[in-house]
Amino acid sequence: MIDNHSIAPEVLVPRLGESLVEKGIISPADLEKALKVQRAHTQRGQSALLGKVLVDLRLVDQPTLDRVVTEQILQLRIALQEKNQQLEEANNFLEQRVQERTAELEQALAKLAELNQLKSNFVSNISHELRTPLTHIRGYLELLSSGDLGQVNDEQYRSLMTMQRSTDRLERLIEDLILFSMAERGTISLHVKSFDINQLCRDLVIAYQQRAAEHKHSLTFEGDPSPAFIQADREKILWTIQQLIENAIKFTPDGGTLLVKTIQDNHFIAVNVRDNGIGIPQERIQEIFEPFHQLDGSSTRRYGGTGLGLALVKKIIEAHGSMVRVDSVPGKGSSFEFTMRVLE
Repeated sequence: MIDNHSIAPEVLVPRLGESLVEKGIISPADLEKALKVQRAHTQRGQSALLGKVLVDLRLVDQPTLDRVVTEQILQLRIALQEKNQQLEEANNFLEQRVQERTAELEQALAKLAELNQLKSNFVSNISHELRTPLTHIRGYLELLSSGDLGQVNDEQYRSLMTMQRSTDRLERLIEDLILFSMAERGTISLHVKSFDINQLCRDLVIAYQQRAAEHKHSLTFEGDPSPAFIQADREKILWTIQQLIENAIKFTPDGGTLLVKTIQDNHFIAVNVRDNGIGIPQERIQEIFEPFHQLDGSSTRRYGGTGLGLALVKKIIEAHGSMVRVDSVPGKGSSFEFTMRVLE
């Protein structure tokens, strides 16, 4: 058994033997002798601390051993205090840096929110300001093309029609920007009423037949001939499906197959627009819903547009309490779908 009363402090001191040698209290040979005795005790299953062995061998007296052990403990205590102080200083420094970084991040977030608000206000203001001159341009184009300001020849009329189409496109872009700025401010409003979603899809397919034919696309509608009434903002749902059809036309090489399909299941109806166009890599699908973002961001990109269409589609559908699901395979096409509740 170990005499805890006389040797307990020694268990706190590492390298006691080396310390006694360094102080000249015992010789290296004395230490080696004591270690052999200690190993012998251990082999017999007896526990003996080195200090007790040294005392028993009369290589050191107990007061000297106690003094050395006390000195070692005091040195360890001082070293521990220094380490604790260093640790506390390091923690204080780290805490200060965390507070500074947190403050910097808060300032950056506040600045970002301010910039987003300025961007939204700018888009909204400039879009509304563009409406007035565009209205004037459209009015005079109509007067010129109708001959009210004088007769125009065939070549002039064709030029006026080209300008008219560009004006129409510019007007759509401005409306998209206005709608986007409203959505960004959370002020997108819904004028809800009931309408037949099957008939809406059927009418849109007919309206886009000519546009699709210009690209040699086959555009068809597939759905139940009976009405399916939903409660939603008709104009915004119409705009959403238009955008999906236009994207299908734009991103499908000439001669493609486009389909607008409605699928009713009990109290819900899914509107699906699919194509066999260029498709979207799976890992980049979420990017297509980012505003002002094009998957091909190069200055020589093939496909035009502001990159707002699908971002607005997502916001409009989510404002109706639904979501847009996308299934796409590069080189094989894409499918966009959202679901609405059918009125009973």
